[in-house]
Amino acid sequence: MTTAILATAVINQTLAGNYAEQRTSPFATFFAWCTAQEKNRLLWTGIMLTVHGCVLTPITVLLVIMTGLNVVLLTTSIFAMTFVLITNLAALPTKYTLPTFILSLVVDILVIAAAFSI
Repeated sequence: MTTAILATAVINQTLAGNYAEQRTSPFATFFAWCTAQEKNRLLWTGIMLTVHGCVLTPITVLLVIMTGLNVVLLTTSIFAMTFVLITNLAALPTKYTLPTFILSLVVDILVIAAAFSI
């Protein structure tokens, strides 16, 4: 009877071990994708600077000015663009520039939402 209990314990440990190895976090998957995008770094640099410098930052600044010129929101919007510009001018790998770009997009969207709510 003791051998049956030991066999069950071994099976449970094996299943738990295999399950833990199969799961990957979404962040690990995202950073692996960012690292794989290194061959397209110049394309991503162009996309980031175009989206921020020509589209999103001017729209965000215009909306902040039109809704009452809140200096904190204006500064936050410009700093979001600055972080993307600095990471690209420093020629950092895409595992740093792409998360910075996504974070700055979220910041700009939050600034627009805050400008409309004030």
